[in-house]
Amino acid sequence: MPRNLDLTALRSFVTVADVGGVTRAASYLNLTQSAVSMQLKRLEESLGQSLFLRAARKLALSPEGEQLLSYGRRMLALNDEALSRFSSTACEGEIRLGVPHDVVYPAIPGILKRMAQCYPRVKINLVSSFTILMKQDFARGEFDVILTTEQSPDPGAEVLSSRLLVWVGAPDGTAWQRRPLRLGFKDTCIFRPRAQSALDAAGIPWEMATGGESEQAVEATVAADLAVSVRMAGSIPEGVEALSGDNQLPSVGDMKLGLYRANRRKDEAVEMLLSELRAAYGA
Repeated sequence: MPRNLDLTALRSFVTVADVGGVTRAASYLNLTQSAVSMQLKRLEESLGQSLFLRAARKLALSPEGEQLLSYGRRMLALNDEALSRFSSTACEGEIRLGVPHDVVYPAIPGILKRMAQCYPRVKINLVSSFTILMKQDFARGEFDVILTTEQSPDPGAEVLSSRLLVWVGAPDGTAWQRRPLRLGFKDTCIFRPRAQSALDAAGIPWEMATGGESEQAVEATVAADLAVSVRMAGSIPEGVEALSGDNQLPSVGDMKLGLYRANRRKDEAVEMLLSELRAAYGA
């Protein structure tokens, strides 16, 4: 007789592969870590295959696991789409999400993809802007959920984590050694005054190498080793790297990630989005 794959165990397997670990997957799935581990073991036993390379320092898929991942994603997408199409209580409508541009990657694309698979009738409109502007729009009712980067989130915010601010420059660059130190920031970047104050306190002269509101211009200038800038740890753009070791400049402190939600929409789609954001940006 034909056998059937356990979709619950398959969902755990795909989630573990997507988020890179059992602990984070358990948070996404609202399960205990041991429950997820047991589902993975049961799936491997049913297939007679090892899906992970156990000797690897970090979680890595075996060749068989990589093959199953492709099948699993398609099977779960079809399962979720079918359930949504034939469920009279399926969530639908629009969720308006705001996220600062410097923390969109790498988490948001994966979150949006999983949301679309689970709730194909729900449209998530993503806006990437500055925290101060998004908070103003949130107060006017223009967002359902916003993620913010700020020094002191409002009392109504859920503080997800605190991330260190780090100096960044070109790989093997020397811009950090030059004086005056040339800085690459947009005019309205919230990290800019903190970086300037830290340099002033350390007695390091500086000058601006960029102006205006083009993030691409800033990143290009820093990647060309013509300036340095500041980013949140874990959100460093391609083409630059954190300065470390002998390259250390004065500490700029940290920044908190805040989560704000409006109360006008309360359904499982919003709850899943909040759970995804907590798992991706939590401590």
